[in-house]
Amino acid sequence: MASTLNLKEVTGNQSSWDTLLPDFPKGPLCRYRKKASFNWKEMAVLLDGKDIIQLKNIIFSALESDPLFAHHPGEDLCRERYQELTFLRCKRLFEYDFLSRQEILENPLKIFNMVICIGMYDWSPCLQYFLHCGVFAGAILSASNRFADFVKQVYSMEIFGCFALTELSHGTNTKGIRTTATYDRSTQEFIINTPDFEAAKFWVGNMGKHATHAVVYAQLYTPDGQCQGLHSFIVQIRDTKTLLPMPGVMVGDIGKKLGLNGLDNGFAMFHNVRIPKENILNIAGDVTAEGRYSSSIQDVKERFSASLGSLSTGRILITAVSTTNLKLALSIAIRFSAARHQFGPTDEEEIPVLEYQTQQWRLLPYLAAAYALDYFSKSLFENFVEFYAGVLTKQRSQRQADLGREIHALSAASKPLSSWTAQQAAQECREACGGHGYLAMNRLGEIRNDNDPNCTYEGDNNVLLQQTSNYLMSWMNCIRDKAPFESPFGTINFLQDYHHILGWKFTPISDENSMDSSVPLAAYKWLVCYLLRESDLKLNKEKQSGQSDFEAKNNCQVYYCRSLAIAFRQTVLQRYHDFTHDPNIPSTLQPVLKNLSALYGFWSLKHLAVLYQGGYASGEQGRFIQNVILELCNTLKDDAVALVDVFAPPDFILNSPIGKASGEL
Repeated sequence: MASTLNLKEVTGNQSSWDTLLPDFPKGPLCRYRKKASFNWKEMAVLLDGKDIIQLKNIIFSALESDPLFAHHPGEDLCRERYQELTFLRCKRLFEYDFLSRQEILENPLKIFNMVICIGMYDWSPCLQYFLHCGVFAGAILSASNRFADFVKQVYSMEIFGCFALTELSHGTNTKGIRTTATYDRSTQEFIINTPDFEAAKFWVGNMGKHATHAVVYAQLYTPDGQCQGLHSFIVQIRDTKTLLPMPGVMVGDIGKKLGLNGLDNGFAMFHNVRIPKENILNIAGDVTAEGRYSSSIQDVKERFSASLGSLSTGRILITAVSTTNLKLALSIAIRFSAARHQFGPTDEEEIPVLEYQTQQWRLLPYLAAAYALDYFSKSLFENFVEFYAGVLTKQRSQRQADLGREIHALSAASKPLSSWTAQQAAQECREACGGHGYLAMNRLGEIRNDNDPNCTYEGDNNVLLQQTSNYLMSWMNCIRDKAPFESPFGTINFLQDYHHILGWKFTPISDENSMDSSVPLAAYKWLVCYLLRESDLKLNKEKQSGQSDFEAKNNCQVYYCRSLAIAFRQTVLQRYHDFTHDPNIPSTLQPVLKNLSALYGFWSLKHLAVLYQGGYASGEQGRFIQNVILELCNTLKDDAVALVDVFAPPDFILNSPIGKASGEL
């Protein structure tokens, strides 16, 4: 959703854009920049707005001029030195204080963009920073006001935090967490214990070497021996001056990973560690001095969801992080493809690799995906801000609960979509750059490896998709009863036409409209309805055959519920389609934006078998989709470099010799 402000700013003159965004250096890429159908600076102002662009310029300039952030080409840092540098850089980010609290409150998208800008340089200090002041502090802020002084220590870095949920034997299955917090009414303390090695906290970012405090998730036991479920507690794990472990705490680093080795992931075990009663983060419930448990949330499932509300924050960030990795990989690969010449119509004439249909087909759909996912990730963040405002003000309305459910379903779908897309794109970009893509100095391997964990942490992608499909399946009773229903953000409102949509057929209206994103959007709506019906029928059939609820659900995942959740990418396309077709979009930009929307929609429609199986498509319609994809790739080819220019960071930040803004190789 382009804000009114951005639409106003984009009507500015060329000189104002030039002040914000200087021209790129002359070089081999000038050929493509001259052929672009739009002004890349106008596009950047539309998508980000003046304030965000200025913020980006400030951050990029600060990092480039600071010796602490200097690149050392050819130097292979050992892990210990890399982690030391990462912490020093994280600390420096606090010293820069790029944004005031007031600026963040006035425009929350600024903190979102700040995190992304730092990540473009290196995800390790960025994630260390965000885990401390976003996830750790965010979990504390969600609790009561009694932690106000504690939060001040977080932002002054008097303490350094981490978020300790995952255990060695339980990650995505959070209900299986086995760390315990037993209330001792004689001392009014909680006693934190790790029952055995398998219950050790594991994979915790910042815990390996630097964290002094942790938000620890544990099963709460009251003096009557009753387990009250999963709750979170503030536990000091290291001395703030010496960084030595606190009594009863065993803590350390888990070792080298496939990527993100500047971030110190750690483990911890607790043996009779006592913490004050006040250290419970009373989001879901609390304990009286006498040891009686109380909660304003009566439903056990809702209480469990409330205790894990912080996870949506991480999943929304991962959606943006993955989208940023997608942009970085494409910036390198598309610029290289435009500058690199290979073969040609004659032996004497070689042409840019980007001119080849295969290269366009490999890269340009991912470019369209980058634009669609970027827009979606920002809009999802804005949705989350609305929900989080309700959390902070202790809203208990039905709308607040519905907001939480929808945010949860959207983030559980968008994290797999964005992380898998970025992972596949990073590999495609690596291969599309040939041997040069395999050189570490060109950074594509680093981007791929640093994106890899996005597919796993904050919930395994395949398991998260089950949560999205559960949300969609929960509307079937309303659909069957033909009862009116809607969700706060409107993402499932189209299901009100479920019975009508199931009767649709794939019929592009005319040649003029057949390449519009409304065509794949209609197909996606049908897909969601069809897969929702088939999943519901399959589930009922499994239950009628005598299967338990657990077995029935397990037998409905592949080809049914999993496909249903993946088809829910319809939401991404719907939002991007609505944006690109907004009549307020400048006429100079709308054609290329519509082409991006159409290419993303047709290319991502990878369910041809289901479309035929369900009777939506027939005959040569699959061939029609393929032809449209190739035609759109060819149309966007001359705009590709300019489209990358809109989001590519400066050369210092991108740090890839084959991805330079000039195109000089």
